Amino acid sequence: MLLLLYFYFINFHAPARSHTQNLHIGGLFQHETEQKAFHLATNLVNSKYKNSTIRLIPDSYLVDNFNAYNTYLTTCELLQKSVIAIFGPSSIHSSLTIQTILDRKEIPHVETYWDRKLLRHDCLLNLHPHSSIMTQAYLEIVDKWNWKSLVVIYDSEESLSKLSIFASSCKQRVTLSRLELDMYDTYRTSLTSIKKTGETNFILECSIEILEAVLRQAQQVGMMTERHSYLITNLDLQTIDLAPFQFSGANITGFRIFNPENEDVMTIADQIYTQEKYKEIPAGWLLKHRTALLIDSVDLLYHAVLDLTLSEQVVIKSQILYCNATNNWDSGHTIVNYMKGQTIRGLTGIVHFDNEGFRRDFDLDILELSLGGLLRIGAWYPSTGLSLHRPPKPLEVVKIVDETNLVNKTFTVITCLTTPYGMLKETTQQLLGNDRFEGFGIDLMDELSSMLGFNYTIIIQEDGYNGNYNATTGEWNGLIGAILSGKADLAIADLTVTAERESVVDFTLQFMNLGISILYKKPKPVPPSLFMFVSPFSYTVWILLVVTYFVVSLCFFVMGRLSPSEWTNPFPCVEEPEYLINQFSIRNSLWFTIGSLMQQGTELAPIGISTRTGAGVWWFFTLIMVSSYTANLAAFLTVETLVTPFSNIKELSEQTEIKYGAKRGGATANFFKNAGNDSVRSKIWHFMATHDEEMTESNDEGVDRTEKQHYAFFMESTTIEYVIERHCSLASIGAPLDDKGYAIAMKKNSSYRNDLSAAILKLQETGKIARLKEKWWKEKRGASNCGSQISESAATPLNLQNVGGVFLVLFVGTILGFLISFIELAMRVYGNTKKSKQVFKKQLIEEMKFFIQFQKNVKSVKQDEEN
Repeated sequence: MLLLLYFYFINFHAPARSHTQNLHIGGLFQHETEQKAFHLATNLVNSKYKNSTIRLIPDSYLVDNFNAYNTYLTTCELLQKSVIAIFGPSSIHSSLTIQTILDRKEIPHVETYWDRKLLRHDCLLNLHPHSSIMTQAYLEIVDKWNWKSLVVIYDSEESLSKLSIFASSCKQRVTLSRLELDMYDTYRTSLTSIKKTGETNFILECSIEILEAVLRQAQQVGMMTERHSYLITNLDLQTIDLAPFQFSGANITGFRIFNPENEDVMTIADQIYTQEKYKEIPAGWLLKHRTALLIDSVDLLYHAVLDLTLSEQVVIKSQILYCNATNNWDSGHTIVNYMKGQTIRGLTGIVHFDNEGFRRDFDLDILELSLGGLLRIGAWYPSTGLSLHRPPKPLEVVKIVDETNLVNKTFTVITCLTTPYGMLKETTQQLLGNDRFEGFGIDLMDELSSMLGFNYTIIIQEDGYNGNYNATTGEWNGLIGAILSGKADLAIADLTVTAERESVVDFTLQFMNLGISILYKKPKPVPPSLFMFVSPFSYTVWILLVVTYFVVSLCFFVMGRLSPSEWTNPFPCVEEPEYLINQFSIRNSLWFTIGSLMQQGTELAPIGISTRTGAGVWWFFTLIMVSSYTANLAAFLTVETLVTPFSNIKELSEQTEIKYGAKRGGATANFFKNAGNDSVRSKIWHFMATHDEEMTESNDEGVDRTEKQHYAFFMESTTIEYVIERHCSLASIGAPLDDKGYAIAMKKNSSYRNDLSAAILKLQETGKIARLKEKWWKEKRGASNCGSQISESAATPLNLQNVGGVFLVLFVGTILGFLISFIELAMRVYGNTKKSKQVFKKQLIEEMKFFIQFQKNVKSVKQDEEN
């Protein structure tokens, strides 16, 4: 009978569970990641308890945490949708307003952010670890590290309030310093001020959004060395990129509340972080602690609702609520109490609340940045406290440390803004830190940093001097002075290695060899002369050629008269002629010789052995002379002859029209100053010393003077190479005057000198330095303009100035031939008139009348004799 009554009670009085009950929950989030995690967590608990009659239906909105009014309106909209709980917002600016509404309506309010004013509210549940327990963990770490004093660095009033309990409880001397944005939207000014305090131990409390930037800028100002230690309080330390700081040597310690490599964490994170930009990073390392707490809070709510319905045998009925009404929900306090009484294992470990409703029972992993990345070195437990167990270093890490002592170091590198060694980038974007600079020296330092594993921060030498010693004050200025004063660790620029400088600082192996040369205007081509065709031979050769012509002609005349074979029968048909003739008369000898010289030939043909021998030798002579003339003439007509007022330093020192100088106080000026017994260099230095106005403050000023004035500028040959690639009117004159080189400077007896020198030598052997020089000399910043101009104008057509003299000779020779023809005609007429006793003038007129009768080509012998 009792058993039947029990089943009757169960069947008729127990709540009906044959159908699924949908319960709406609301969410107010600032980021899409949290909203996505909220919906994912709801799906997970629904799938996990798929046999249950309870299903949670998520309804969420993205809100602005700084706009409390809009958040209030959104909350009212959720209340009208019969939600049984609201998650968020995670902001002190709007959370208190929402909490007031939900307390009045008795709707459970679940938070996951750190609340500095966390009190025991009836309807509030905060899953974030309680600040008092977090403070205890900080204090134990500081004691363990044996810090005597420290600086608390914070970014906002909220951050300061998180550490207020710590600062008041800390036995060490604590200095508070706030991060403020400077005019460049960076924190470098604040960090530089902190650096000047001399403190090396820091507790850093700032939002995860700026944490990486703060660490990077701390490294840039020299606060990330082996002497510095950081305790980072943000629980999302593992989500940022810490690779740039692995080799800094600084001790960076942090906390986390869950293991990103946990299987459940990785599974959930893979579903949240599905964007392409996250593919290279394991998703578990991207999951933030607030997102993990949110997932645990949804799981906690489901357990509470399920436990309530099963244990109390009640049906939860949601209710539509209005913000401007007085009604409330009668089940809210019950659900909150059930949530505070639950104990579950979530992503963030055991979720449990004490009798005050706070989460004080949780574990923290202790993290430390090492050469192998971010490693877990221990844990902190509320019951037992701090427990450390550093793992052994990986073998490859030990190997790196043994191979070089530059790993883990951070250097301050000083340079001058001298093209192309160090320059500001030409861009419209605002750049910060090392990104502002480019050039040969910057690229070289970047290569050395990559090879040796050190970090560096670039600063600028404002006065632009490389380094000179002042005998009056006994101090060095410029880059050398910065090294000696400790302002910088390394100096790289067009810094010449000299004996004077090497006596106070150390230099690495020279990365570039050079010498002093003269920069002057490019030599101008000589304008072609009218008689340029005579240029292939000197005047001496031309005179000898004329004399040889007459001597050889006379020799042919003599040989022709002496050789019997040259006396021939004038009438071949007559076997026994009355007389013989000789073809090598004076006129014919001259004609034969000139015809051969001009390579045109004549109707004369030598018969005798002697004359043929002489003719062969003469033809060989003319072959060589004509070939030499032709070859040299082509060069003279096509190649421009350049002329410059001087060709070396001696000629420059002997003239007075062209002024000259060098960079004031530089190594080039010192080269002439320390001339010793060299008379030419001493003369150059005397001129420079007595004409100080001819010295320049920079190489750029010297280049500008050289272009615009009659001025020669002494500078290093490598810099001249760079200049003449971009200034087409300038050129290098003469050979280098000395042999020296550029190197990186550092303090005397620096332990890392050999490492840097070995790295430079390796870069030279692999051709990397040569490629860098090609890049900055031949490719960047307007290079190769002059080279292209030269190639375009190398082959030019000859103009009248080049060959005008040949035309003049032809014209004069033709006129001379006409004159000789008239003279010859006049002499012939004069001889005939003397024989025939006729009038010369009359006969000459008759000849001219016949001359103008161009249709007649035959003249009778009789007429010729009469005339």
